[in-house]
Amino acid sequence: MACVTIESSAQGMGPLSLAPMFPQLMKAFHCDLADAVQFTGVCILILGFMITDIMFLHERGRYNTLYFFFYWGSITIGPVVAGVMAEYSNWRNYWWLNVALHAFIFLICLVGFPETKWHRVHPSETPRTAPATHSQSSDEPKEKIAAHDDITIEKMDAKLGAGGDGDLSKQATAVRDPYLGKGKPDKRQFSLYQPNSNPIKSLMLDFWTPWKLLAFPIVEFAAFVVSWSASSFLTLNLTQSQVFAAAPYNFPPQSVGFTNFATFAGSLLGLLIAGPMSDWISARLTKRNRGIREPEMRLLAMVPFVFVMILGNFVVAFGYQYKWDWRAIVIIGYGCGGLQVAALPSIAATYAVDSYKPVTGSVFVSITINKNLWGYGFSAFITPWSLRSGFIPPIMTNMCLITLWCSFGFLFWYLGKRFRYWTRNSSVHRM
Repeated sequence: MACVTIESSAQGMGPLSLAPMFPQLMKAFHCDLADAVQFTGVCILILGFMITDIMFLHERGRYNTLYFFFYWGSITIGPVVAGVMAEYSNWRNYWWLNVALHAFIFLICLVGFPETKWHRVHPSETPRTAPATHSQSSDEPKEKIAAHDDITIEKMDAKLGAGGDGDLSKQATAVRDPYLGKGKPDKRQFSLYQPNSNPIKSLMLDFWTPWKLLAFPIVEFAAFVVSWSASSFLTLNLTQSQVFAAAPYNFPPQSVGFTNFATFAGSLLGLLIAGPMSDWISARLTKRNRGIREPEMRLLAMVPFVFVMILGNFVVAFGYQYKWDWRAIVIIGYGCGGLQVAALPSIAATYAVDSYKPVTGSVFVSITINKNLWGYGFSAFITPWSLRSGFIPPIMTNMCLITLWCSFGFLFWYLGKRFRYWTRNSSVHRM
């Protein structure tokens, strides 16, 4: 998990670190601001699928949030480093640093990243056997059998205890499974190529499944929430030089980059709150639901972060337009932007993963396809639109779209189980 998290962090420190360099890039390439923004590119792959391979269900929310914190946190730290190097060194040196960082991480992943996917045999893959006959003879009274079953149920209830949770303490679990927490990867998991009985078919499925999943309502919901929440963060990244490098602020590249510390602090706060809160809400609702966990239980945790997102966009849009004090824009607007981008994507993505665990990797690829497509389109129109009409129309329009997609969480809260029922016979459950 550390290898993939570091790799995603390195990707985040790449194209979106250009923001403090825009003035230098405009001079170097003889272009205007809108053209310089197009240099960014936002095609970053989300690699959080390995969390499902190695972490338990009740831990999934906090570890997904931890991953997204490093993912978005690197995108906020990248401009800080880039701003300092652009002002005191040369903007090209930052990219040579990026080359060295990626080379180092490639070596780490090559020698320290084992294969985490393990195929568990699906019931449909096992040969069916004839049902066992009842040990009692046909003339045995049914009342006696029923009484025996009632006694067995009573013994099980007594063993589980009044709370119905059973003995799930760490010590009791370790006794039942002495290998829990003591395993380690096999040497074969570090091979450059994993044996596969039908590699061509597997490769074709890997290409096709992400597109297929985009037709599933739950995956599409998660993709839209992640994409538009990320675009709210992208707004801050693409407009910070446009606003703070100009009058009345006149920040140098280093100071423009330092504004991203507020976004990083917001992401850190989201890490501490969002993941544990979504897991806690799921656990509480599971207990109220007689121990049956539903993926939709996690959606309730999105509500407070939607309001945080709305507040942040209002402060940024009106602060930019009416030249508010930079402290209000950065501390409140950028801080809320970092908080929501660490929370909303992790909760929505975890909901999709809980619903379709066997194809977790393809779920994240589907989300990434949607995110990158919208992110590139957003970067193409945000600068010309803001120059022509001001900051309020584009930022408020994007905020309304984010609120719209997140509001579909209420629909999935009530109908998510029916959507999962529609796809119950899909082959994705047997991969």
